[in-house]
Amino acid sequence: MKIRLLAGLLALGIAATGCGGATVDSSTGSSSAPQTAAGSAAGTVKIAINPWVGYEASANVVAYLLKNELGYTVELPEIKEQLAWEGFETGDVDVIIENWGHPDLKKKFIEEKKVALEAGSTGNKGVIGWYIPKWMADEHPDITDSKNLNKYADLFKTSESGGKGQLLFGDPSYVSNEEALIKNLKLNFKVVVGGSEAALIKGAQQAQEQKKALLFYFWDPHWLFSKTDLVRVNLPAYTEGCDADPKKVACDYAELDLDKIVSKKFADTGGKAYDLIKNFSWTNEDQNAVADDMTNNGLTGEQAAKKWVEANTAKWQAWIPK
Repeated sequence: MKIRLLAGLLALGIAATGCGGATVDSSTGSSSAPQTAAGSAAGTVKIAINPWVGYEASANVVAYLLKNELGYTVELPEIKEQLAWEGFETGDVDVIIENWGHPDLKKKFIEEKKVALEAGSTGNKGVIGWYIPKWMADEHPDITDSKNLNKYADLFKTSESGGKGQLLFGDPSYVSNEEALIKNLKLNFKVVVGGSEAALIKGAQQAQEQKKALLFYFWDPHWLFSKTDLVRVNLPAYTEGCDADPKKVACDYAELDLDKIVSKKFADTGGKAYDLIKNFSWTNEDQNAVADDMTNNGLTGEQAAKKWVEANTAKWQAWIPK
């Protein structure tokens, strides 16, 4: 999920996996010895973990099945989006389990360098947008049209927004058209980077519960929509190609059919692990259930995956290669 990245994050992400094939639980950052099916050592699969819980939910379910049904060791290095793609070339990453578009990276690593391949849809529909707490839409019905945002800019001022309205953003590595949208739509707003998914969630919850003004970047699928009343702001409608030039973007985000990306080497040699990942496809509701357990119900990624797997046998059995 424009990408501003610090050199060296890749090395830090890979270091998080530990040594000797240890597996990182992405929900805790702790590592443990790899678990494989009895009597089997099928190999190792490296699934990059990008920094949002929906991604972690998908990765943990796939990892659980790879380990417990097919006997693979699974590594889950925590790596930002662009660096994960670079891992296809270095051999540090086999799988990106949830890709949010990135036509520039597809061109570079799939078409030009030929080190990666598309591996089909996750089944999830992804939408990025701007949101406000429902109370604001109730009190100011016209605020949901971006043409009227400047009228309410003063409501969104913060100590960090320099006299303009604040647009709260998340992790700096996320897909972002915000700077261009503000400039090209002539909005009296400033992007303020909260730094994480957690900062966005906390801000949204407080804004609705405490009737605080907040305009923020967010995305669906996400468990938050079932817990907090939020309303999307309507930016100019997306049309094909309206986001082709990043500097000239003046339209809303496109709805994405989220897909999986794998390294060419893994596609050629991954065997049943590659087949499982190609077959993996579930719904936004499935992902949100696992993500909710990881975030709000005290379960680790592995525990949440186990709970979902035990309750949805018919779904995942269709993913297991014969």
